Amino acid sequence: MIVAIAAVLGIAGGTAVGYGVQAERAPTPLSALAQPDLAYPAKAADRLPDPLPAAQDRRVRTDGDLRKLVIPRPAGWSENKDASFVQDGWTEVEDYALDFEGEDFMFGRLLESDVRRIASATWKKGEYRTVYLSLVQFASGTGTPAAEHAEAQRMYMPDEKRGAGNSGDAIKGSLNGRYYVYEVDRKPGYLPLYRARAVFDRGDVMVDIHLSDTRSISKKDIRTLAERQLERL
Repeated sequence: MIVAIAAVLGIAGGTAVGYGVQAERAPTPLSALAQPDLAYPAKAADRLPDPLPAAQDRRVRTDGDLRKLVIPRPAGWSENKDASFVQDGWTEVEDYALDFEGEDFMFGRLLESDVRRIASATWKKGEYRTVYLSLVQFASGTGTPAAEHAEAQRMYMPDEKRGAGNSGDAIKGSLNGRYYVYEVDRKPGYLPLYRARAVFDRGDVMVDIHLSDTRSISKKDIRTLAERQLERL
């Protein structure tokens, strides 16, 4: 028992002496980290990403008078007074659907997609050259109906019977927009029919541009209209 107590006292005394010796020594610096070049980013890691450019943002909502977003009538063109389907800058959904082969299906599809309104313009140059331009706006809810409507149109454009017979060309500044020039349509007893079309979307608006004439239409003719309208939006 006396030996055990002496052992405990010996340990305690040694510990006390050890603390005393350490207290009289100068502090020793810690060794360097294994990764001395470890650094932190200048900005917080949870910083929000930059917003999408307008051409790629399919959640953009367009309010106000939609007709003001239609490009001004180009120089040298006049209002096409023969087009009764455009009234005061607007086109009814059923009239817009009449421009499609399956008008009943298109009318129902537009209503199911919550079409909101259609701002339009139609111009004439010379005797036969005409433009019909529509801004088809959908309700800003779930999904991307404007983009889906545009894509549905682009899907059949390469078809020779239903579309232009080619895959078209990309519209500069647009995510998926394209413009097309059709093969000339010749029928006995009729003047030749030349056509071109541009289809793209921006936010809740799908843009549909048709150009027709009895004379040749160049890619530049339809591309210029499409690029001007995209910039306007």
